[in-house]
Parts: sequence; structure tokens; C-alpha cells
Amino acid sequence: MTGQALLLLPLLHWLQLLEGAKILTLSLYGGSHYLLMDRASQILQDHGHNVTFLQHNEFHVVSGFKKEKTYQSVLWTPPGDYHQEFKKNLEFCIKEAFLGRRPVMNLLKLVKLHATQCSHLLRRTDIMGPLKNESFDLVVVDGTDSCTFLIAEKLARPFVSILGTTFGVTSFGLPEPVSYVPAFYSSLTDHMDFWGRMTNLLMFFISTLRDWYTLAQFDGTIREHFPEGARPELFHLQRKAELWFVNSDFAFDFAQPLLPNTVYIGGLLDKPVEQIPQEFENFIAQFGDKGFIIVALGSLVNIVQYPEVLKEMNSAFAQLPQGVIWKCSPSLWPKDIKLAANVKIVDWLPQSDLLAHPSIRLFVTHGGLNSVMESIQHGVPMVGIPLFADQPGNIIRVEAKNLGVSILTEELKADTLALKMKQVIREKRYKSAVLAASIIKRSHPLTPAQRLVGWIDHILQTGGAAHLKPHAFQQPWYEQYLLDVFLFLLVVTLGTMWLCGKLLGLVVRRLCGARKLKKA
Repeated sequence: MTGQALLLLPLLHWLQLLEGAKILTLSLYGGSHYLLMDRASQILQDHGHNVTFLQHNEFHVVSGFKKEKTYQSVLWTPPGDYHQEFKKNLEFCIKEAFLGRRPVMNLLKLVKLHATQCSHLLRRTDIMGPLKNESFDLVVVDGTDSCTFLIAEKLARPFVSILGTTFGVTSFGLPEPVSYVPAFYSSLTDHMDFWGRMTNLLMFFISTLRDWYTLAQFDGTIREHFPEGARPELFHLQRKAELWFVNSDFAFDFAQPLLPNTVYIGGLLDKPVEQIPQEFENFIAQFGDKGFIIVALGSLVNIVQYPEVLKEMNSAFAQLPQGVIWKCSPSLWPKDIKLAANVKIVDWLPQSDLLAHPSIRLFVTHGGLNSVMESIQHGVPMVGIPLFADQPGNIIRVEAKNLGVSILTEELKADTLALKMKQVIREKRYKSAVLAASIIKRSHPLTPAQRLVGWIDHILQTGGAAHLKPHAFQQPWYEQYLLDVFLFLLVVTLGTMWLCGKLLGLVVRRLCGARKLKKA
């Protein structure tokens, strides 16, 4: 009996983990990053795990967001004027984007500030100490936030990553054939001609350098908080993740090679549709069969700060027969701009529920991935106004798959925007394409939540995902790309040619010598 009991111990341990593993989730960004991690935390909690969510106390999400949580929260507030400095730099990036300028250096300033706040968090023994003592079974990190990787490493716990954007924002070891996988910020699709492939190759190297320089912003943080000889490299930490959950879907993204530890969970925020508030129903009813449009440019953009853009968009909406529900603060609306008669502005709108309404005709969006996924889920075509980060790449995919059209911020004029919106509403190919994408997204055998929970349970049961990772993660780069093999073959080929040349010369000299002897 003793031997049998010992054999049952690992099984009992696995069952205990599956019934209620202790999981730490991390999100130090706000907006869509917070929303996605909040949803993941709640899903894991609802499926029997004990979840603790470490989050930034000062990054508030959009007003009206309902926090229906049963997990535990650990709030962290950065020192002094950090939040104001970060907010100032973020607003500058958005302003530059509206002017059509998207220099990488602007984003690097934000990364450097984030690295500074990361150092502060790692110094907080009142937070890191209790987290260390909890001995979590698993940590869930934000795939775009290098600090969360360092926290997981500091806690010495296994971790999985949730990537809230499409591929390219960060590199974690996926094969990237440049002949059909567009590099980040390349503005290319998976259909490339010769010059497209040439451009993509150059952008691939530029993206690699950008990734290296971005990760280097955390070098000081790593030196401060990890002892010499045991300092991790963020590049290797990204590949150390047991699983990568990607907030995208085959219905939207270009098909490309994926590793076994890469799982699509696009649509994780999907919830059952609820009845919209009566004030919205009353407004929509005024426009009958013409329907309505919703406009939302994300939680980070306060459009009233850009009166020129505000005026152009308002004038464009006035040219439409549809009603327009616009997420734009009424209390801050400029008094010198008369709001169009068919427009309703609100601080908050139930975006997913409005997209599910039968009278919806169009979604004007900044191209954030959560918004795009919701639009596809409900079969609503889009007009994209991308600003920065992954948004331009997302809208390129929207256009490539005929889910909508885009308009650059520097081209955001009333007549142009009105024409684009009318085009998408009038031409049925956009509606047909987005309905087809919706069918693809909905027809998965498992929901995004089931995929998230199922795969996390799998690695808890198996003790990790080593069986899902290629040996390439342990190989040096020159072995991965067979450069040592090519070098060997080159040396053998050149050596053979040299030897053949020597032998040929020897034979020629011998023959010439024999002829001279005969003549003599």
C-alpha cells in the first residue's frame, strides 16, 4: 500500500493544482492592457483557480467600465510625479501621431520611463516580499511589458505571456519567413512583389535593431536588481515563457508559422450581449432604417484636445444620414463648435453591445486589437484611424481582408472621412467580408476562454511546456540559421576546387614535360 500511495502522490498534486492553482497576473499598463488582463484573471478565477492581480493603481480605464471581480488585487502606486511625466509623454506621442509623425524615439522615452518605474516596484519589499512568499504555481505576464517578465523572474516562478497585440510588436522566437510575413511597421501585407520582399527584408533588420534597443532600456533595472552572474536577458526571458497567448485570430491575422506553445485567444473580452441603455435606444430609433454608427478612438485618446481634428470629424458626421454615437466627453466639448444634429456624444458607451445591435452600420475605430476583435465578432465593417504602436498594422490587415478602409490622421479632412464612411456602408463587399470573418472566428471548436483555461491547466498538469518548445530556443543563432553548416560546405567546396586546381596543374605540367622529352 505504501508503494501505491507514493505513486499516487504526483497525481494528487496535479489534481490539487487543477482544482485551485495559485496564479499571479500582472499588468502595469492601463487601457486595453488592463482590460485584457482583468478578463483573463476573472476567467481563471471563475474556473477554480486562486488569482491575485498586481496592477497599477493610477492607470485608470475608461469611465463606465464595470469591475465585476472576485479575484484578489494588489495595487501599486509609483512615486511622486512619475504618472504626470508618463502622461505628458504619452499625450505628446498621440499629438505627434495626429500630425502624421510617429518617430520611434517618442515611444522609447515611454519605455525608459517605464523601466524607471519598474526599478521602483522591484525595490518595494512590502509588495515583492509577500508575493515571493506566496510561492505562486504560475505567473501570467503582459507580453508587451518587459517589467512583468522581470517580476516573474525575480519571483522565480514559471510564467505564461498574454500578447495583447498582433505579432511583431515583440519577438519571442516564431519563424518569420520574410517572403510572406510582414515586419512590424513595414505597411506590407502577406502578398509581396519583389520590391515588397526587398523592403520587408530591410524592415526585418530595422525591427530587430528596434527590439534590441527597446529591451536595452531595462539594462539598468536588471543590473540593479539581479546579482552579477545571474542577470537575465529579456530576449531569453521572452522565450522562457511556457506559453504565448495571442489576442488575435485566424479570421483577422495573416497566416504564418506558429509554434506549439502559441495559442490564439482573440475575442477573450467577448461576453453575452446585454440590452443597451434606453437613452441609446431612443437615439437610434430616430434614424429608422438608416441605422447608426459608433465612433471610439480608444481609452488613451481624448479627442477634444485636438480641436482641428474634432471640427473635421464633426463636419464629416454631419454629411451622413445615419445617427452617430461618439465617445467624446460632452463636458469638454468646445463651445465654438456646433455639434452636428445627428451626433450624440458620450463619456462612455457599451461598445460590444452597440456593435451587436441590428441597426449598426459602421464602426469608426483607432484600430486597437480589442476593438477590431469585437467588430469582427459582430460582423461590423470598419473605418480605421490608426495612431501608433500596433494600430497601423492592425488596420492594414483590416484593409487587406476587405473588413474596412483606413484614413491617415494627416489626411483626416471632413470630405475625405465622409467619403470613406459612405463607401464602406454602401459597398456590400465590406459587410460580406466581415460577416465571413465573423463565421471563421465563431466556428472555433473552443472559445477563447476555454483555450486560455485549457492550455494553462495542461501546463500545470504536465509541469511546464518544455514539450511544446523547439530545441532551437537552446541553440545559438548561427546554428539556428545553419551558418556553421553553410560555412563548412563553403570551406569544403572551396577546398575541393583548390585541390582540383592543384591536381589539374600537376597533370598539365606532367603532360607538358612528357611532350618535351619526346621532342628531344
